[in-house]
Amino acid sequence: MILTSLLLVLLAVLGAPLFAIIGAGALLGFSRADVDLTAVPIEIFGIAETPILLAIPLFTFAGYVLSESRAAARLVRLSAALIGWLPGGLAMVAVATCSLFTAFTGGSGVTIIAIGALLFPALIQAGYGERFTLGLVTSSGSLGLLFAPSLPLIIYGIIAEVSIDSLFVAGIVPGILMMLALAAFCLWHNRANRRPLSEFSWTEVRTAVREAIWELPLPVVVLGGIYSGYFAVSEAAAVTVVYVLVVELLIYREVSLNRLAAIVRDSMVLVGGILLILGISLASTNYMIDAQVPQQLIELVTRYVSSQTSFLLLLICFLMLIGCILHIFSALVLVVPLMLPVAAQYGVDPVHLGIIFVATMELGYLLPPIGLNLYISSYRFRRPVLEVCLATLPFMLILLGAVLLITFVPSLSLMFLKQ
Repeated sequence: MILTSLLLVLLAVLGAPLFAIIGAGALLGFSRADVDLTAVPIEIFGIAETPILLAIPLFTFAGYVLSESRAAARLVRLSAALIGWLPGGLAMVAVATCSLFTAFTGGSGVTIIAIGALLFPALIQAGYGERFTLGLVTSSGSLGLLFAPSLPLIIYGIIAEVSIDSLFVAGIVPGILMMLALAAFCLWHNRANRRPLSEFSWTEVRTAVREAIWELPLPVVVLGGIYSGYFAVSEAAAVTVVYVLVVELLIYREVSLNRLAAIVRDSMVLVGGILLILGISLASTNYMIDAQVPQQLIELVTRYVSSQTSFLLLLICFLMLIGCILHIFSALVLVVPLMLPVAAQYGVDPVHLGIIFVATMELGYLLPPIGLNLYISSYRFRRPVLEVCLATLPFMLILLGAVLLITFVPSLSLMFLKQ
């Protein structure tokens, strides 16, 4: 059994698909337990009975369409017109636009590539240092995963069997807190270095609003519908797709019908990977439950960890390490089934745990030496990875402080959920 486990780990290191590793582990476990292997495909096809899964391909497709259009440029211009005149205003624009764009596209790497190309030269031209700009754009690309329609929160809700609407509501204050933490640092940095301020112009505001007039209702309708309970998540996803297609194909005409087929293909490849991992992980999770792995893990952790505070600190360290090794979707399906019963043992609310999980995984993207966003930023801006690591470090420490606050003040996540 040990040799088999080591072989699976070696295959994962060599680049074998994660769903194949998880599936092989589940098959081996079931075969050793004399369980009929038809249980695995039954579990895989069983996810088709989960209506909320409809939201994943729909939101992913809408995000890909938005990333193909000039929506990012319009969002940057509007944000700059509204808050660019403040001390550190352009840096705050980077924080706000990256967060919103990541929430809708579902990927921080997409944000760094799409919006970073617009903001990086603009920040340099405004007088910000290259290191500060590089760190800001890289770290801001990790924000936004706590806001609806966040795919990681949807997947966490499916795995943990927690209300996704509750997760979306719980993510509002922690998400804003992480944004404000970076914005405050930008404000302090601007004052310390006496950056020149741009002038506020109503003409520029009107022009920017007129340019983005068709995209402005999207977050209001979708997020307002979800948070108010008027839309179910899957219904909000369908509304988002229809609205985005009408705006980008028929009104702005920035995405052609010929390009649409390639967008569908690219987005559904990602969705297929997510669903395969999710389906196979359900079989793997059931095997771990049958083998009493969660109970053994609880016994192991409680033997050495005596308090909730110690457990949460250990959890943050563990999730940061996992976050820089695995993609967030893979980490969710592998770690959440094991962490849920252990966290319950220490009295951690499952909704609060979901917010901690996603917020900390955002930090994992920035953790040297193998955080994913470090390499995406290095490739996009043609800078050495070490330079990106050093530039990102102060931003990561600020976000770590915000994560610790979110973790140890549960009311930040749960304040709107208590009756």
